[in-house]
This record gives sequence, structure tokens and C-alpha cells, in this order.
Amino acid sequence: MAGIVVLGAGVMGVTTAYYLAKAGREVTVIDRQPEAAAETSFANAGLIAPGHSNAWASPRAPMILLKSLWRDDTALRVRLRWDPALWRWGLQFLTNCTAERNRQNTLIKLGLARYSREKLIELRRAERIAYDEIAKGCIYLYRDPAHFETGQRAIGFLKAQGYPFEILDRAACVKLDPALAPAQDKIAGAIYAPQDESGDCRAFVLALARICEGLGVRFRYGTAIRALETKAGRVEAVATDRERIAADQVVIALGSYAPQIARGAGITLPIYPVKGYSLTLPLKDKAAAPTLGGVDESYLVAFARMGDRLRLTATADIAGYDSSHRPENFATMFKVARELFPDAAHYDQPRYWACLRPMTPDGPPILGKTRLVNLFLNTGSGHMGWTMACGSSRLVTDLMLGRKPDISLEGMTLDRY
Repeated sequence: MAGIVVLGAGVMGVTTAYYLAKAGREVTVIDRQPEAAAETSFANAGLIAPGHSNAWASPRAPMILLKSLWRDDTALRVRLRWDPALWRWGLQFLTNCTAERNRQNTLIKLGLARYSREKLIELRRAERIAYDEIAKGCIYLYRDPAHFETGQRAIGFLKAQGYPFEILDRAACVKLDPALAPAQDKIAGAIYAPQDESGDCRAFVLALARICEGLGVRFRYGTAIRALETKAGRVEAVATDRERIAADQVVIALGSYAPQIARGAGITLPIYPVKGYSLTLPLKDKAAAPTLGGVDESYLVAFARMGDRLRLTATADIAGYDSSHRPENFATMFKVARELFPDAAHYDQPRYWACLRPMTPDGPPILGKTRLVNLFLNTGSGHMGWTMACGSSRLVTDLMLGRKPDISLEGMTLDRY
């Protein structure tokens, strides 16, 4: 028996391998990096945040992108070039920028994010995985009263779906997290999502990969995937730079690189890389560090405490397959961190990182079946991969094994395009 081959050892690939192995299947995972979680899952924001499920494609997005053509201080930026994939993706993105499509896509994302959070909690309890998790909510801060009012209206749709939020004034923010006391004069208020969480995605994936190995999963690290060998409407094998691996079923969980492998099998995926930047700082004074993850909504800078480190992330650069970075890319994150938590970290000891998030033009991921009967997809979760991983992987596993998924995949499959 050839077994199942999972392409990619990030959070999507490893959680998929875990669920398949727990179901008794033989699984091989292939990744070009020397270990798991070495690319997009390496240093992400750390937030597990159904409360931040709003789709990026919205009526406001086109103007933000237009401004980014001559400004560098917008959180969502596009760098135009002659790239047919970018133009196709961009046109599809713009068609999703209506109020109605934004609501539909946000609803789909919220449903998956809530389900995924439940699966993550089940998994960490069952396997006793620790990853510097903080499971007592996230706080979304606003500096401007008018922006705060806009934020409250924006969560109205999520709140109407039964997801809990609390509205906090300045004093309540500091009471909830005393680390915000030095910045209280800059805070107009906050939205608190008590069911959101945070944690180190890389630590989770590395621990789960070790558990997978104990379940018999074979990891082929340092192995480049060359192509899918297809015949008569199915994948027969995966060709790598080292060997040919026969497969009964294949899962593409390659993030932003999924379209390149799928294209060779005649499948077009509307996914484009969106670069994000992250800054990790060692803590100097733990008492001055945040006890909750969250976002400074004025700058769209996310923050999360991970043990003795402070992680900050920001910016969505639509800049192709370029993961390079320069110190100036992190200036806004430094500014926010110093203003909110001035005594928390060693600001002279930064660790920089940039990664490519696999974004679909509408927002929800692409999960499940393809026109090749044994090829499945688990990609396209964008900036919410850590939030959506366990749920997405469980749904894909259920489809592969012929089980009825716990929730509907409507709006999350490839045939919506």
C-alpha cells in the first residue's frame, strides 16, 4: 500500500498528518526545509483569533490599496508589476470588495475559525502539548474615539453570530491587563474577545511533529517537490529531487507555493503570496509585558507574549514571492511596542522575520477535493493559518476518509471559483 503523502510540514501539513495518522493511515510528509514549521509557521503573530475573522476584501480595501501606490504607511500595500497571476488575483479581490460579499466571506471564516479553535483545544488536551499558550482572550485596542466607534460597528456582525465580545473603556483595559498602564493616555478603548487565544505556532508544530513520528508518520525533510505524476484522473506519485514516492492520496498543504505544484497537475489555484513581517524581542521585565495577545488597531500591529519573548507582527505586502526584509520594515512595530509596553523588552536585541501568507481573493481557504480523485487541498488561509489549522485539517481528513465533516465546507472549496 502506497499510503498518503502530505506536501508541506507547516501547521497545515503537520495537523493534517496528525489526524490521518490517528485514523490509522500510513502518512509521509515532504518538506524542503530541514525541520517542520520553518517557513510561514515559523514566527507568525501567534493569535488564534476568531474575533478577527473579518475578510480583508471590503468596501474600504480598494482605497487603501490605491493609497499604497504612493505611500508606505498603509497596513495593506500592493507593489504593481507585470505579473499575470497578480492581476488575475487582484481583479478577483476587487469583485469581493462589496458589502454583501464581505459579510458572506466573513461568516465563512468565522465559522471555520470557531470550529478550529475547538479542535485545537481538544488536540492540546489530548496530547498535552504546551506552546506558551494564553487562553484567556485577546484585546483589540483603539487610540481614536471615532475609530473605536467604527470598530464596535464592525464587530456587530460577528457578535450577531453569537461570538462574544466586551467593550472596554480605558480604565477597564488597564484593569484587564495592567501592562497597558503606561499607555493608558493613548487608549480610547478596546474590544475584548474572551474566547480568542495566543501561542507559539512553531512550538506547537514541532511538538505535534514529534507526536506524529511516534504514530508512524515519515518525514522527508530537505526534500524539494518537483512535480505530481498524474494518470487517468489521479495522482500516481510525487516526484522529488531525491526519489519518487507512490501515493494513494495526496494533500497539498504548501501555503503560497501550492499554486506552483498544482499548476503542474493542471489545477489553477487563485492564491497569491502576501508578505508579513514579524519582530521578536526578549523580555526585560516580565511584569511590564502583556498578559494577553491583541492588536493595536490604529497601526494594525499584532502583539503576543510567548513565554520570555514578545512577538509583534504587521503589514500585508502584496509583493510576489519576495520574503526579503530590511530593518526599516519593522519601524512601526518598534514604535507600537515602545508606546504600549515601554519597559517590557530588550529593544536592542531584535529578531526579524518575514513570511509569505497564502491569500485567496475572497478570504476563506481552499479545502478538500480537486478534479483529480485522490488529490486534496489544505491551503489559502492567509493571515489566519494558525487560527484555522486544526479545523481545516480535520475537515480535509474527514473528506479523505469518507466521513461526514462536522461543519459545511460551502464557500471553502475550489469549485467556488
